Amino acid sequence: MGTATTLIHAHRPAWQPASFLLLVSYLLSSSVAAEISERPTDTSGNVLLSNVRQVTFEGKRAGESYFSRDGSRMVFQSERDAGNPFYQIFLMDLETGDTRRVSPGTGKTTCAWIHPDGRILFASTHDDPEARQKQEAELEFRASGESRRYQWDYDENFELYLARPDGSTSERLTRARGYDAEGSISPDGEWIVFSSNRHAYTEALTPRQEGLFKVDKAYMLDLYLMRTDGTQLERLTSAPGYDGGPFFSSDGRRICFRRFSEDGARAEIYTIQVDGSAERQLTRLSAMSWAPFFHPSGKYLIFTTNLHGFSNFELYLVDGEGRQEPVRVTNTDGFDGLPVFFPDGRRLAWTTNRTSNKSSQVFFADWDHQKALDLLFRNEGSKKPAAPPQLNPAVDGTTGRISARDVRLHVEYLASDELEGRLTGSPGAKQAGRYIANYFSDLGLEPAGEDGSYFQSFEFTAGVRLGEGNRLTDASGAEFEVNDGWRPLAFSKTGLVPASPLVFAGYGIVAPAREEQEEYDSYAHLDVEDKWVLVFRYLPEQVSPARRQHLSRHASLRYKAMVARDRGAKGLLIVSGPNSKVNEQLVRLGTDASLAASGVAAISLTDSVAEKLTSTAARSLKSLQDRLDSGEQVMGFLLPEVALEAEIDIIQEKRLGRNVVARLPVRGGKARGGAVLTGAHMDHLGKGLGASSLARQDERGQIHNGADDNASGTAGMLEVAQYLVDLKAAGQLKQKRDLLFAAWSGEELGILGSQSFVAWVSNHGETAGSRPLEGEVSAYLNMDMIGRFRERLSLQGVGSSSVWRKEIERRNVVVGLPITTSDDSYLPTDATSFYLAGVPVLSAFTGSHEDYHSPRDTADKINYEGVEKISRLMALIARSLVTSVETPDYLEQERPDDEGATRGLRVYLGTIPDYLQDDIKGVKLSGVTKGGPADKAGVRTGDVIVEVAGRTIENIYDYTYAIDALKIGEPTMMVVLRDGARMDLTVIPGSRE
Repeated sequence: MGTATTLIHAHRPAWQPASFLLLVSYLLSSSVAAEISERPTDTSGNVLLSNVRQVTFEGKRAGESYFSRDGSRMVFQSERDAGNPFYQIFLMDLETGDTRRVSPGTGKTTCAWIHPDGRILFASTHDDPEARQKQEAELEFRASGESRRYQWDYDENFELYLARPDGSTSERLTRARGYDAEGSISPDGEWIVFSSNRHAYTEALTPRQEGLFKVDKAYMLDLYLMRTDGTQLERLTSAPGYDGGPFFSSDGRRICFRRFSEDGARAEIYTIQVDGSAERQLTRLSAMSWAPFFHPSGKYLIFTTNLHGFSNFELYLVDGEGRQEPVRVTNTDGFDGLPVFFPDGRRLAWTTNRTSNKSSQVFFADWDHQKALDLLFRNEGSKKPAAPPQLNPAVDGTTGRISARDVRLHVEYLASDELEGRLTGSPGAKQAGRYIANYFSDLGLEPAGEDGSYFQSFEFTAGVRLGEGNRLTDASGAEFEVNDGWRPLAFSKTGLVPASPLVFAGYGIVAPAREEQEEYDSYAHLDVEDKWVLVFRYLPEQVSPARRQHLSRHASLRYKAMVARDRGAKGLLIVSGPNSKVNEQLVRLGTDASLAASGVAAISLTDSVAEKLTSTAARSLKSLQDRLDSGEQVMGFLLPEVALEAEIDIIQEKRLGRNVVARLPVRGGKARGGAVLTGAHMDHLGKGLGASSLARQDERGQIHNGADDNASGTAGMLEVAQYLVDLKAAGQLKQKRDLLFAAWSGEELGILGSQSFVAWVSNHGETAGSRPLEGEVSAYLNMDMIGRFRERLSLQGVGSSSVWRKEIERRNVVVGLPITTSDDSYLPTDATSFYLAGVPVLSAFTGSHEDYHSPRDTADKINYEGVEKISRLMALIARSLVTSVETPDYLEQERPDDEGATRGLRVYLGTIPDYLQDDIKGVKLSGVTKGGPADKAGVRTGDVIVEVAGRTIENIYDYTYAIDALKIGEPTMMVVLRDGARMDLTVIPGSRE
């Protein structure tokens, strides 16, 4: 109940006079058709919905369908009368298809229901003396050609009526000033529940309430119950915010509804008993969740939510007690909402704009009730248990004792398909974050994030997409079709490139001589200043393996763009060529570790477009590539009578990642400086579409569940938290310091979440300098991939403090794990963020395996007993640290390897780039290895490297290639920006071999 026409709700000043339903109405209106791209097919129909079909077609839009008790008739609202621009109520015979209007035809109507005796309940303003005048004014406005977004105004003239099925007569049930609407009738036909703000017109309001009600009439809406003759009126709810859209359960004992938060930003699903008691919140999605409706079985409800995007509403299920994780039903961009089950529970009706003209209409589908039960309750009974979104240890059976069973509970939920691999910024990642925050809350831990919440957010660039302004034309004015003949590369410089001539430069590779490999230079004796450079995409195909290895280091698209830019080119044109045998000739608009631009226009061309360009020089693309593939260095040349002009428009898509942070504070005394922090990263790779996936060819695009990496570590962290909370409750934890617990996001993207947290704490703390977290965090315990314990546990970072060996010895004597230790504190995990900030770190790790970063990393392969033991060890160490008066010392150590080791770089500088940077030109450093060449040269944390050996550095790729060109032991000039000031430093590169 409460369609787009009846639910508009918000009272945030920035939205005036719009509201939540203004957006929904906008999505539902036919005028938005041109503004919404084509929707993908709804694949959910193969799971819960089948035989999906459109039922209403007439008029501008239709929605809110409800059924007679025998399912033979349907009442709905529609804008289809030429003389009335507002919704009217219609009754459809589902056996014959006959349809008639049952509302008077004047004014506005909404929210109908069929009484068991056949009468029709609806809300209407037709008794408003100004109803026709308002109607005609709206018609004149629309006839003028002007348009506006539809909005619902909670007209105070709405009253409830019961009408005969033929619409001949109607009985007015309410007569109070205010909005009386959104009514439904109990199964026995005795009671009506509805939403009303009538009390706001008669009761004394506080100044704050008066101000809110003046802005938004929905703010004061509550639920009321009355007899179907209008007597025995009773108010059921009185909480701040909008309560609406109520329906009875099929047994008539409960009422479901949605309640908006006071600020109008969120709504959740609730149920109450018919007497207003036993109020229960079923959802905690922190989204706009509304329009709930009971399944006739009473076991679950279906509802609408925009959990997956502000303008994308989908259908979800939630069990009747709100204890299971909600299950998604639809998967179609746009609006799917206002769902209603047929009385037999075997079919579903809902309102959607998945129509051909994007207008909202009523759809039907067959419903799989048994499958719905399986999905909602699949973890009960003999099946493996999965944790609900908000765990309550007292109810759900988790205990303060660290156990393999509890670890399994967490892992099987976090690594379930429903969370879709927990890619940072995705709905699955947000769902995982809410699960952890709810768990922290249930444990009684205090929020330690931003603004008194459990969340600490950070912005990152999640991808790129083409804007609407992309254009490529030749000298004749002929335009090439984007995504058909050409496509910008993700790292291209944007903006206008004026008409410029073209030169061909082979494979565009410049590789210096090295050992037995001679120099390769595609630009020898070639002037490319202010020209486009056309090059092949890869490297010569027929050269020896040694030659390929030498050239491959200089054959990436980033490198080729940098080479062209440094020679003054206007832009780079990439063509795959006929010999490359690629599946797609155009380079995908993908992302990489750094989304910084290359400083030059960069475009991918199809072979056919490139062939047109080279034909002006009487050269075929095939003949050119054949010569180059032999290894011969072909002299570049100008392409006569050719010029290209381009407009490049690329939009970076920003997303928010969220860490989850909680605190167990010292009570009854002052905490010593520096909390003890236990953390694990909760994110993973989603469906593995990025470069980090190691999925086999037949596994591409599958969910990377990340059970070991790092649901196992997150589960272990949650077990440590519950264990220590339980100890404190039993009076067995004499804290000297606060305890912090954190679930990081963005680790797989480059430890973004933990870096963001360190920066956030540093900005709010009192300490600055080489140890920005000093006094804020005294020690960090990290748990990353602890799920595949076999022979030994690896404890890393032992060299970061002198306390670790003692702690390991004393606490492991209780646990009895076989352990190997590593002093290295520069680790490819979140521990490095803290070590660089001056915090001693200890990281638990059970080693890599063949399922790493693949869809095969699943919950059934976890050694849960091993995770239990590791978690117990880390909990005992945390307990020791938090009860000690001594602060762990911090030991600086040289980094055994640096930024380019995995790429085969021989040159060593000892710099640690900050991968969080997005918009800085240059490479910002998050750390400098003590005693390394950069440290000796005076390079410091926070410096931004802008030049190396005369080469401009705009991003991490420029820097990597610049390092590769350096000579060991030969002094090199490095230019850095420090607090905006330019500094010239001399670095003597070392060797990593």
